Amino acid sequence: MIAILDYDAGNIKSVEKAFKILGEETILTRDFSVIEKADRVVLPGVGSFADAMGHLKKYELDKAIKEYVQTGKPFLGICLGLQLLFDESAESQGVEGLHILEGKVKRIPDAPGLKVPHIGWNSLDFPNKGRLFEGINEGAFVYFVHSYYLEAKDPAIVTASTEYGCHIHASVEKDNVFACQFHPEKSSAVGLKILENFAGV
Repeated sequence: MIAILDYDAGNIKSVEKAFKILGEETILTRDFSVIEKADRVVLPGVGSFADAMGHLKKYELDKAIKEYVQTGKPFLGICLGLQLLFDESAESQGVEGLHILEGKVKRIPDAPGLKVPHIGWNSLDFPNKGRLFEGINEGAFVYFVHSYYLEAKDPAIVTASTEYGCHIHASVEKDNVFACQFHPEKSSAVGLKILENFAGV
């Protein structure tokens, strides 16, 4: 069973729908006992870094996430869910992230002809082999919606990257923790394959 964390963030239903297309049993929850028993946990999210951290703390899901990650069972962050796993974000100065992974979230720099937020399809490069991308060709396109991007401290955890006015760490993997800046649930067949791979790790 896959627990999808419900902390009043956007885009949760589309993640649930994608897993259901794959035939996976899911539950939207903020219940500690349900999270603890789950085979996998997903932290989706669209919105502001500060608001999201506030909601996680309000429901004490920050503690639940850290405890779950310590169990060694697979955990996936999506979009804002990726950013929250790291130390801090330029979007919300002074607000600390979950510190599960090391790195900073920066604003996509303004450039001529470049729209921010970045909304659309970009191809992926695979600097390191990642389990989420088994069976997916380098250069595959996925769907992004974001104004801020990850710069991971350790390049060895970066399994996918893309370019959009700067070099973006688009996906990371460290032990049982996985995360994508893009939206696999909105990335057609490629995205479904990524979620299928997560459900199988």
